[in-house]
Amino acid sequence: MAERILIFDTTLRDGEQSPGATMNAHEKVQIALQLEALGVDVIEAGFPIASKSELDAVRNVASAVTKATVAGLARTKREDIDSAYEAVREAVSPRIHVFVSTSDIHLEHMLRISREQVLGQTRESVEHARSLVDDVEFSAMDATRSDRGYLARVVEEAIKAGASVINIPDTVGYTLPQEMRTLIEYLVENVPGIEGITLSTHCHNDLGLAVANSLAAVEAGVRQLECTVNGIGERAGNASLEELVMALRTRGDLMPFETGIRTQEIYKTSKLLSSLTGLQVPYNKPVVGRNAFAHESGIHQHGVIRKSETYEIMTPEDIGRTSSELVLGRHSGRHGLRKRCEELGYRLPDEALDDVYQKFIVLTDKKKEVYDEDLLVLLEEEIESAPEVYRLEYLQTTAGSATVPTATVRLAKGEESWLDSAVGDGPVDAAYRTVERITGVSGRLLDYSIRSVTKGKDALGEVFVTVEFDGAVIVAHGSSTDVIEASVIAYLNALNKFLSRRDQAES
Repeated sequence: MAERILIFDTTLRDGEQSPGATMNAHEKVQIALQLEALGVDVIEAGFPIASKSELDAVRNVASAVTKATVAGLARTKREDIDSAYEAVREAVSPRIHVFVSTSDIHLEHMLRISREQVLGQTRESVEHARSLVDDVEFSAMDATRSDRGYLARVVEEAIKAGASVINIPDTVGYTLPQEMRTLIEYLVENVPGIEGITLSTHCHNDLGLAVANSLAAVEAGVRQLECTVNGIGERAGNASLEELVMALRTRGDLMPFETGIRTQEIYKTSKLLSSLTGLQVPYNKPVVGRNAFAHESGIHQHGVIRKSETYEIMTPEDIGRTSSELVLGRHSGRHGLRKRCEELGYRLPDEALDDVYQKFIVLTDKKKEVYDEDLLVLLEEEIESAPEVYRLEYLQTTAGSATVPTATVRLAKGEESWLDSAVGDGPVDAAYRTVERITGVSGRLLDYSIRSVTKGKDALGEVFVTVEFDGAVIVAHGSSTDVIEASVIAYLNALNKFLSRRDQAES
């Protein structure tokens, strides 16, 4: 059986320190319950001494959670520890997490105390916390910039005083993976009693190395990883929970460890946190980003269609997403287009697919991304379109409060084309009058409606028209990112339907 790595989630404490990420008591409980559903081992619910509302929020989490350990953070001050105990005492499994800085730069410029004073504070605070709860974690803040010999002395003192978990943080995201590995190995070799406790690490992402440093620490003997959902936290954030868990799961060949995380809950947890905090996940964020399982390149789409492993090292279903997304854009090929058409229920012969593909390429020049709604419009036009009699080659309109609405239209029929202009009550009316001048066929517009069928500023507009030609009532529609163009296409579709029916009746 693979060795277990404990997941210590500090989204509600360190994560909440992200600018704009403050959550109220109710929201903290919501996140905590989802973290428990996710399967985290420890939930660090907050820093109770910070305020009464913070203490109450941590207490609410401690009361709501039924399985996970709930931790409260405290400095090496008696009042901090008492406040933390008051907040977590009702938890099924309470933990007090005590921390103090150990680097000389922190001791000199922030705490302004000596190394010996830190040793004394460590001993006294851990002993006091241990008198209140059985589970005490000690963190040596800024450990990766601390003198290793002195750090070992502080860790030894904490263990003697009763700490059951020792955390080695990379508080400012300074270290490199090889440094983290050798630091943990040094402590394992030089601290008496360390074999009887759980080693932990808490890495920040200032150099983009939080996950790499955490995994290096695991290789050296760490068995608890401190992290946050979506990697939120101070400055550039913390090691990302989802990246750590999926890295361990995906590369079990080199890192034979397991966690208790129910990975199918990852995406749901990520979305909930984004919703409550307003901190949106970057599109290219590993594992939970919008593009994590999205493929636009035609080559990639072809590979994923044939076998997902060609370009996916994990499946979207692993984290609770429904499927990979073939993003349709200008880099997509026919394979990706055909696959998406089939998923939407349209199986087209090659000739029809070619027609749709050509229209699709024209649309990608106007839009960065083609949505399902866009594609459905193209498919409906391909399936339902009448035989083409007249086709639109050119359209230009002018309109404004001090301008007479005018339209210039060029239509083609076979090898012939005609260009004409007309004025009207508006640009659409002017365009319709121009079409009538060119074709010699007059229609009476009975109904006109327009709607946006896709998302974004470059949304595709769909126009529906009902037109009467010589007593025949024709319903048709057209679409374009330009609503005037969509209006003319809809009118032409109606006209072509009428002319086709008339020709069939006369033959």
